Amino acid sequence: MFRRRSAGATDGTAQDSPGAQSPDGPAVTKPRSPAEAAKGRPTPKRSEAEAKRRQPIASSSRAPAAPRTKEEKAKARVNRTNRYDAMRRGEAWALNPRDRGPARALARDYVDSKRRVSEYYMYVLVVLLVAVFVRSTAAQAIISPLVLVLIVIIVIDASLIRRSLRRLMAERLPNESTKGLTAYAVMRALQIRRFRVPVPRVHPGDKI
Repeated sequence: MFRRRSAGATDGTAQDSPGAQSPDGPAVTKPRSPAEAAKGRPTPKRSEAEAKRRQPIASSSRAPAAPRTKEEKAKARVNRTNRYDAMRRGEAWALNPRDRGPARALARDYVDSKRRVSEYYMYVLVVLLVAVFVRSTAAQAIISPLVLVLIVIIVIDASLIRRSLRRLMAERLPNESTKGLTAYAVMRALQIRRFRVPVPRVHPGDKI
């Protein structure tokens, strides 16, 4: 009446469960979504992605520098002093990038070879700053006109520097770029002569 099931027979539950293995073929795996197939890996869960973002950035593998000795500090101080002295003398190897090149050297010589009204800009600026704190009606009355006059003088001087420097560059260094040269020369002209770096190598009135 009752027939015994064969060894290879399975019930409906086993046949329908994913991943069930048949005796004649490989295991039936769950098909991957198009997104997983395109990336080649399963999409991580949101909690896993957030946990990875919260992990600290790995520090550099380079070992921290050991504290320097007194001899090393003294040597570094001497090197900085020597470099600054060389920069003041105008030696090419010690100059800052903005001061390098024959065009910048020519601009410095041109500015340093003349006395300009803009050279006293810093002195006038100090006087104006002092006058601001002076509670005097007469002093306050001349501050604004003096500032306007100072601005006009600087603009006129910058225009003269630009025109003369371009003509000089066309004669001496026609193949050099003049980009930013006018601003460089004007900023040097506004500095007090004794504080200019590199120090002037020509005197007012010298021919360049």
